[in-house]
Amino acid sequence: MKVLDLIIIFGYLIGIVVFGTWFGRKQKTTKDYFLGDRSVPWWAVAFSIVATETSTITFISVPGIAFARGGNFQFLQLVFGYLLGRIVISLLFIPSYFRGELMTVYQLLDRRFGGKIKMLAASLFVVMRNIADGIRLLLTAIVLAAVYVSFQPTANTETITIASVVLIGLAMLVFTYFGGMEAVIWVEVIQLGIYIAGAVAAAVVLVSAIDGGLGAANALAAQYQKYSLFDFSLDFTKTYTFWSGLLGGCFLTMSTHGTDQYLVQRYLCTDRPRRAIIALLTSGGIVLAQFIGFLFIGVLLFAFYHPFTDPGYAAAASTAFPFSGGDRVFPDFITQHLPTGLSGLVVAAIFAAAMSSSLNSIAATAVNDLYKPFKPDRDDRHYLKVSHVLTLVWGVVQIAVALLARNMAGSALSQALSIASLINGPVLGVFLVGTFLRRVSQPPALIGMLASICVMLYVFFETKIAWTWYVLFGSLITVIVAWLASFAFSPAPASMRDELAPAAVTED
Repeated sequence: MKVLDLIIIFGYLIGIVVFGTWFGRKQKTTKDYFLGDRSVPWWAVAFSIVATETSTITFISVPGIAFARGGNFQFLQLVFGYLLGRIVISLLFIPSYFRGELMTVYQLLDRRFGGKIKMLAASLFVVMRNIADGIRLLLTAIVLAAVYVSFQPTANTETITIASVVLIGLAMLVFTYFGGMEAVIWVEVIQLGIYIAGAVAAAVVLVSAIDGGLGAANALAAQYQKYSLFDFSLDFTKTYTFWSGLLGGCFLTMSTHGTDQYLVQRYLCTDRPRRAIIALLTSGGIVLAQFIGFLFIGVLLFAFYHPFTDPGYAAAASTAFPFSGGDRVFPDFITQHLPTGLSGLVVAAIFAAAMSSSLNSIAATAVNDLYKPFKPDRDDRHYLKVSHVLTLVWGVVQIAVALLARNMAGSALSQALSIASLINGPVLGVFLVGTFLRRVSQPPALIGMLASICVMLYVFFETKIAWTWYVLFGSLITVIVAWLASFAFSPAPASMRDELAPAAVTED
């Protein structure tokens, strides 16, 4: 990498901060800061969903899945579940989001069950999202550290990684602090174009650098079964099978895209449910195409590096041999083998994926669901000030998580998704209870959530069950326990039973 690459990278970071600061002039109320005054067009929301779902973890980790020893395209089975989940969300949840003026999705739980359920679900979201996005920040810092080390080979990689976490975290923090949710969405629209262009450019360079080109890469992929797509075994310890992908992926998407403020907040930036549904379904087609593309880049990296020619390949401890992990493969190619200028563009694309900040969503949840119940009579200016302060707080927390997680083993994609899946199951479960078990009141719903959390913690630490099943199991445990417990409590008041009931989509 050359000086031009650094100019492109840091120019992008500075541009993002300036863009967010410019948007800050429009943020006069909490509705502006959190929902963009509900005036964002559906296509921008669709692109924002894709950019949010992609992140640095996808950009770096998914190619590593196909590159790894025994890696293939079976990850796509999970994506098929993502598509099914979007259809269910469109029918089941989105119409409910536009009943009244919601700031967060958890306010629906308050209407249906009461404040305790809402606060528990909101607290789980805040914890899960800070951990998952701290890991995402770490991955981006690893790339920036690799860039610097390519200029200064004698530099201490650990020190540079720490400095990179702080630098990128601060840039993300300043941009979100000033710009609010509308700035996040419009920057993500730009980011989508940048990282798709960067990925395509990297793929073109890879094909030209492989002896024999695309034909040779496809031949190796066939020889090592890289294009293997389906695994119909019913093995709960396998991460990517047809059943864990379709069912587990469906429930995972129902939780992340249907009951998680990070993505639901984007739907609320539109002015009606039909536009939110179009945005969500459109994003599914784009996501499928890009996951295929990132896996294919992993195949090209496998053909480029030829790890199988090393005598120690079959017995190596790391399945991503000669790298310590799959997350290191694509960054090495970007920093060591891409031409000047293009290398800077692709690194900027990785930063683009990292800038899908969750800080505004976490602040929205913390203010509306956790702070307002204790300070209910303040004016909107006060809540806007608290929102800015909490944005700073959560930014520091994510930087701390990234620093603590830098020595973790395994794929960051699996780490982040397993953490998200662990927490999202109980939350999705209580939404399903509220939708289908109308008799259930707050106490049995709370018992169901707590039982699910305890069981899923045991599953996470003491079993080998794959994370792709976590949301399905966690939500079912919540539903079953809440239903059984409901017989020991009075039924929910009639006025609260229909708050989460499915409704037809209208233009209003």
